[in-house]
Amino acid sequence: KAQSGHCCVSQNDVQNTSLAAWIRQQRVSYKENTLSSNHTQKLNSIGFIWDQQDLSWNEKFDQLCAFKAQSGHCCVSQNDVQNTSLAAWIRQLRVSYKENTLSSNHTQQLNSIGFI
Repeated sequence: KAQSGHCCVSQNDVQNTSLAAWIRQQRVSYKENTLSSNHTQKLNSIGFIWDQQDLSWNEKFDQLCAFKAQSGHCCVSQNDVQNTSLAAWIRQLRVSYKENTLSSNHTQQLNSIGFI
């Protein structure tokens, strides 16, 4: 974290393969509830990311909230060159919502900002 500013080590990082494997094992242990509370607290204290998908979701959701605060709506045009990634994320959200595969937690978060 001190070197890169975050705790996310790619599994493809050839210089940090053992660290990436260790991180993967910590996440597995955490999910299986076998990681000690002391280790959990230490990792939490440095901003350890337990779930990469949650991190990605939260980053995009924060971007959507900022977009709405600036524009007054959540309709990001697919032609908006400054927000192409956000528009693609929203497009996928709408598909997931229609297919009923969007989690209830994510649906609630989106409802809270008037998205769905």
